[in-house]
Amino acid sequence: MTAIVRRRCLIVLALACAVAAPPPAFAQADRSAMTTGQLYQAACSACHGADGKGQPRSIVGFDTPLPDFTDCAFTTPEADLDWTSVIHRGGGIRALDRRMPAFGDALSGEEIERLIGHLRGFCAEPAWPRGELNFPRAFFTEKAFPENEAVFTFARQGGGELELETAFLFEQRLGRRAQYEINVPLAFHQDVAGAWRRGIGDIDLAVKYALYDNLARGFIAGAGGEVTLPTGRESSGLGRGVTVFDVFGAIGQALPHASFVQVQAGLELPADADVAGKEAYWRTAVGKTFAAGRWGRSWSPMLEVLGARAPGAPTDWDFVPQLQVSLSGLQHVLVNVGLRIPVKQPESRARTLMVYLLWDWFDGRLTSNWRRR
Repeated sequence: MTAIVRRRCLIVLALACAVAAPPPAFAQADRSAMTTGQLYQAACSACHGADGKGQPRSIVGFDTPLPDFTDCAFTTPEADLDWTSVIHRGGGIRALDRRMPAFGDALSGEEIERLIGHLRGFCAEPAWPRGELNFPRAFFTEKAFPENEAVFTFARQGGGELELETAFLFEQRLGRRAQYEINVPLAFHQDVAGAWRRGIGDIDLAVKYALYDNLARGFIAGAGGEVTLPTGRESSGLGRGVTVFDVFGAIGQALPHASFVQVQAGLELPADADVAGKEAYWRTAVGKTFAAGRWGRSWSPMLEVLGARAPGAPTDWDFVPQLQVSLSGLQHVLVNVGLRIPVKQPESRARTLMVYLLWDWFDGRLTSNWRRR
């Protein structure tokens, strides 16, 4: 078992202990008068201990070590929905261990919320943004939330010349708020004569930092920088032939009924103005997430509006309608399909079909936790 899968399994075991069947004296009437701390002591401390660090194996009676809820890197990335789903419906609803039973009939929704809140309180560092602020990824609009993801993107542009481009993006979180990412594109161009040109495009290196977050208001803001290296052959149309620096800001805001809006604005600054010019851009993604049966597969239709303008040139506008869907039962593998539609000058800019496969590698292996049980 890998360390990644073990971390997810620890969540299941943790929740299983957190909602273990109460003793006969632990009646509903008695629980209604309990404080959250008393509820935790009665229902959870036998496994997790009063401090949330977990009882030793000699006490709990199984070999798998219990998680440390004081570890903020462990407790903050998951949204409450992920935890409440396995408590209400059991581990199988997220393709996890079936030994985690469903307790939706044994505990009230209010009690489950109180227990989860208490468990989260063991993280003593409030500077970690919560998973509720990690909104669905759009194709172009950068998120403010720091992530651990791998994204494979495919784009096909029609027109006089057929252009295919694939890109592999790797992102890793650094500590509480920072993230770095590497994007490696591979391009294939076919000209009108049928000849193909192929090769690596310009590689992007980027960093991002979450400057501010407010869970109660559903708001997060961040900033970042990116450098695009001229690794692609400009003569073959696979690169721009110049190093480009990019600075940007990004915000995300939760809206009512599981809706959200994300906005990014930035400026591209080439190292050699004779090769490429400066360009300002702004991007907005608006969407809403639906869950099948409340706990099941997630569907997130989104619309991106993209704007870009170089000095002395007209503004380019694009619409990108898209639909993101979770594929795995754990919801750590998702697919997004969209179409980039030029609004201005469509005769010179063809439509582009886009698809990405996203893997949240922090949650589990790419091939694991697919089928709900």
